[in-house]
Amino acid sequence: MRKYETIFILHPSLDEEAVKANVEKFKGVIENAGGVVDNVDLWGKRKLAYEIKKVNEGHYTLINFTAEPELPKELDRLFRINDSVIRHIIVKEEK
Repeated sequence: MRKYETIFILHPSLDEEAVKANVEKFKGVIENAGGVVDNVDLWGKRKLAYEIKKVNEGHYTLINFTAEPELPKELDRLFRINDSVIRHIIVKEEK
């Protein structure tokens, strides 16, 4: 198992309950695939460095997790098909 971290930005029109529901959904995907969520850090609503799809701010979330190498591919696919996710990145943590 390897350590990863993902940061994703959710659309600013979502209320706090919808943000938490999306975070729980992605945590559930990691845990159901045999991964372990080490840390979830909700950064809240912040201004974006540049405009994305005519949006200037979003809800930032950082998740650190441990998983098999196949899981980030599935997580990436789910981020891409979720309309609430504006931008995301998944990186492997260096030792």
